[in-house]
Amino acid sequence: MHNHVVMLVAATDLDRAFAALADPTRRAIVARLSRGEAGVLELAAPFAMSQPAVSKHLKVLEAAGLVSRRRDARRNLCRLEPEPLGRLSAWLGTYREFWEGSLGRLDSYLDDLQQGATTRSAPDEGDRP
Repeated sequence: MHNHVVMLVAATDLDRAFAALADPTRRAIVARLSRGEAGVLELAAPFAMSQPAVSKHLKVLEAAGLVSRRRDARRNLCRLEPEPLGRLSAWLGTYREFWEGSLGRLDSYLDDLQQGATTRSAPDEGDRP
């Protein structure tokens, strides 16, 4: 029962993280924060939207556990949280291994087909008049 609950919580965390990252504005915010902490006004600067709209995006990222905020004097500084991103990467890694293996087998199969076609298309000594 305990493992089932842990897996359910993990799945919920993944769902929240993927839902948060589904939006291009939030992905751009995450990309900016990958270079270090930034204030809300700094994060809002590249977007054609109000600061409150950017704050709403930040709240979604916070709810997913991807971003945290802290107060520094009069500024709210945002930063990426590495642990949830690590869990996302690990989850995706299992599928990356699957696809790399599948694509590797496809490459081998296509090489075999190409080798067979090359062998068949070469004139055989017995075929000459």
